[in-house]
Amino acid sequence: MPTYDVAIIGTGMGGSTLAWALSGSGANVLVLERGDFLRSGTENWDVDAVFGRNIYKATERWASADGGMFKPGVHYWVGGNTKVYGGSLPRLRERDFGALEHLGGTSPAWPVTYADLAPYYDEAERLYGAHGEAGEDPTDPPRGPFPFPSVPHEPIIERLAGRLREQGLHPFHLPVGIDLRDGGRCIRCRTCDGFPCQLDAKFDAEIACLRPAIERGGIELRTRTFVRRVLAEPGGRRVHAIEIEHDGATEVVEAGTIVVACGSVNSAALLLRSAGPDHPNGLANGSGVVGRNYMVHNNTALMAIDPLHENPTIFQKSIAVNDFYFGGPGTPYPLGNIQGLGKLQKGMLAASKPMVPAPILGAMARRSLDLWVMSEDLPDPANRVTVRSDGTIQVRWRPTNNDAHRRLVREAKRMMRRAGWKVTVTERL
Repeated sequence: MPTYDVAIIGTGMGGSTLAWALSGSGANVLVLERGDFLRSGTENWDVDAVFGRNIYKATERWASADGGMFKPGVHYWVGGNTKVYGGSLPRLRERDFGALEHLGGTSPAWPVTYADLAPYYDEAERLYGAHGEAGEDPTDPPRGPFPFPSVPHEPIIERLAGRLREQGLHPFHLPVGIDLRDGGRCIRCRTCDGFPCQLDAKFDAEIACLRPAIERGGIELRTRTFVRRVLAEPGGRRVHAIEIEHDGATEVVEAGTIVVACGSVNSAALLLRSAGPDHPNGLANGSGVVGRNYMVHNNTALMAIDPLHENPTIFQKSIAVNDFYFGGPGTPYPLGNIQGLGKLQKGMLAASKPMVPAPILGAMARRSLDLWVMSEDLPDPANRVTVRSDGTIQVRWRPTNNDAHRRLVREAKRMMRRAGWKVTVTERL
C-alpha cells in the first residue's frame, strides 16, 4: 500500500494552495485530481465551444430536489473551477467575520476574525498576483498595499466611474489576479471571465500554486483519479487511507493526513460516500450537518444598454461598487457587491437565449456594459447535498435572502440609468 504524509483531494483554490505551502517542507505529499490538464488551444477562447457546447464543464448529471437531472456548473480539471474564474480576488470585510444581520436572517459568526487571517490574505494576494488599489473602497478592511497596481480602466469604464462618483458612490478598482506585471503574459482580452486562458496569464490555482509546488519538490500529482471513499481505522476514531479509481482500476493509498478539498458539493458527497460500520451516516457526520446549509450566493447578470452608442471595451472586469455592501437606501441591512462582468458577446447570449434572433443579441452585446450583481444567501439546513443509493449526487436548494438581492438589483439598475445607460436587462442565475 503506497504511503504518504499528506494526501490532498482536489486541485482547486484550496488544494493547490495547500500543496504549495507544503512543497519543499520535506513532507511526502500526494495530490489527487479526478480530471486532467486543460490543454491550451484556440478552443479556450472560442465562445461557441465554451458557452454553446460547454466543452469544459463536467458531463455528469446531478439530481435536483424534485428528482429532475441537471448539468452542474463544475469543471474537473487540474486547477478546478479556477480555470474559468474571472480572477476576482476581494477580501472579506472585518464585519463579515461576526454575526451579521441580513434582511433574510442572521449570518453566523466565524470562529476566527479578520485580524487572524490578514497575514494570510497578504500572502494569498502575492501568490495569486492581485492587482488593486488599497483605500479606494470605504469598506476596505485594514490592509497594506496590493502587490501589484490596479488594472487600468478602459475609457468607457473610466467614464462610468466618474458618473458614479457624481452620484455620491465610491467605485473602486476590482482586485484581479492576472499577469499584468512588467513582461507579464496578460493581453487583457475579452475572453478571461468564464474562459480558460490560452496564455496561462490568469493566476488560477494551477498556474499560481500547483505548478510552482511541483517544481519545489515533494509533491506527486495524479490526474484522472477519482476518490471513491475515505477509509477509517477500526473503531472509527482516525482516518488512514483513501480508495481511489484510475482508468478502471481500484487502489488503496495510505496517508497520515487526508485533506478533502474537492469543492463544497463533492467534498460533502465524498464524506457521505465514506459511510461505514462506525460512521453509518457518513464520515465526520455524527452531527448530521455534513452537506447541510449549502450556500451559493444570489447572482444576477445585468446588461446596461445605451441604444445610441456601442461599447468598445475589451477588458470590462476592472470596476466594482460596495456602497450597498453593508446597507442601502431605506435599509440598514447588507445588500451586496456589484462588479464588472467579462464583456458579454453575441454567442454567450445565444447560448442562454436561443429563441432570440442573433442580430438582436449581437446589437445588444455591442451596446451593453455588463455587471455582476451578487448578494449573500444564508445557511438553511434544508438546503443540502445528499448522495442517492445509485451514487448520484442530489442538491436540494432554494434561494434565501431574496429581498436583499432584489433591492440590490434595483439599485444597480438605478445607478446605471442615472449614469446614462437607460436600458437595463437582467437575468437571475
